[in-house]
Amino acid sequence: VEEWEPTLDGYLKFLVDIKVVYDTLEQIIEKPSFPSYGEFRNTGLERSEKLAKDLKWFEEKGYGVPEASSPGVAYAKYLKQLSEKDPQAFICHFYNIYFANTAGGRIIAKKVAEKILDSRELEFYKWDGELSQLLQNVRDKLNKVAENWSREDKNRCLGETEISFKFYREIVRLMLS
Repeated sequence: VEEWEPTLDGYLKFLVDIKVVYDTLEQIIEKPSFPSYGEFRNTGLERSEKLAKDLKWFEEKGYGVPEASSPGVAYAKYLKQLSEKDPQAFICHFYNIYFANTAGGRIIAKKVAEKILDSRELEFYKWDGELSQLLQNVRDKLNKVAENWSREDKNRCLGETEISFKFYREIVRLMLS
């Protein structure tokens, strides 16, 4: 991140697009196509409301908040389609998105905040409760859901990891635009 030169406009694009992804994930979990998705309601990792607060703060400060762009919209569409036909693959994306945000996402956020936000920590990077415990609770639920998956199911889930990272990378790159 230190070689990066993020811009405020780019960061706003990132926040808007990642919010579209979280909105979609949380809507899918709330009204699931498959019963296993219900295990992931109210985990404490949800980000949509936090992102809405951050975007409102930017608007109140006079910044123009853009419309969602193609990286976020494309990923949200992919997730919606996947969630309706392949629960193992969808759950892989769920895991990757939430866990990437809590790991590398926080590191990136700190660097971006130092460079363009006078070190202000956004709500997006704050959790209600102990983050390590929230993550462990979700890991336990994931293990429970996946315990009856076949080897083929597990391989399909793993195969989605590369796709998940590709989509996420495109959204993160918006920070530099």
